[in-house]
Amino acid sequence: MKKRVILLGDSIRRIGYGTKVPELLGEEYTVWQPEDNCRFAKYTLRMLWEQQNALKGADVIHWNNGLWDVNDLFGDGNFTSIEEYTDTILRILKILKTYTDKIIFATTTPVNPKEPYNDNETIQRYNNHIAKVLREHGVVINDLYTTVAQDIEKYICDDNIHLSEAGIEICSKQVTDAIKALV
Repeated sequence: MKKRVILLGDSIRRIGYGTKVPELLGEEYTVWQPEDNCRFAKYTLRMLWEQQNALKGADVIHWNNGLWDVNDLFGDGNFTSIEEYTDTILRILKILKTYTDKIIFATTTPVNPKEPYNDNETIQRYNNHIAKVLREHGVVINDLYTTVAQDIEKYICDDNIHLSEAGIEICSKQVTDAIKALV
């Protein structure tokens, strides 16, 4: 019987690793992921209500949120405070656990330092905080940040945020390996 994998997350998933993971997992797996970009953590939370039927029967859920939450477009702070981010992520987790206890959370990937609205210091602060909280709840952490940070110029494309082809390749393999290790 095929294992059912759910991929949730922002554009790092949607136009990034989510484009390659189904193929890399192979025929032993079925993969469902929303066509929509899951954006902010609160958007993901709302989307879970709309996608309840799609989540049923999940063997493992791999999920990321963060780039939209840490964004600071107006110079007056992150769109989502770390406290609100944590609360929302835990609400999402509570819902996801009604479908499976095998949940992987991917850390937010770094941006090119030229990116004016996100910074890696903030991303790391949010990542470190949420990884600690989620580990306490039995969630496996897939550290995409560290992988991409090894060579931002190679793994981030010209828009300073999204994965390049090389970034998609390395993250897709890491996501696939994390899923296979759990199921």
